[in-house]
Amino acid sequence: MTKKASLTLAYRLHIASRLLAAIACYGLTSLICIVLALIWPIPQAQAVLSSTMISFAVYAVLIIWVFSVKSLRKVWLSIIISSAFFCLLAWGLLPEARL
Repeated sequence: MTKKASLTLAYRLHIASRLLAAIACYGLTSLICIVLALIWPIPQAQAVLSSTMISFAVYAVLIIWVFSVKSLRKVWLSIIISSAFFCLLAWGLLPEARL
């Protein structure tokens, strides 16, 4: 006789939260890409291309980090705080934001 293992609702919600965090990392990666493109002292087209290429590695590292950290609270707080920081930094660096 084989006993079928059932997954609890808490476990399913835990995995769903990690998947949502991995998707939220896409937004964080986009913000990092924007900031990198704005601060590099090279021509604009090269800065955008370079930051876009680096963003692939950043996104991969963030996804690995999301699934390796034990605390979901730490994951979500880190994503929210980092996103807010990079959003404010990008907004401050945009030429249109300067008065």
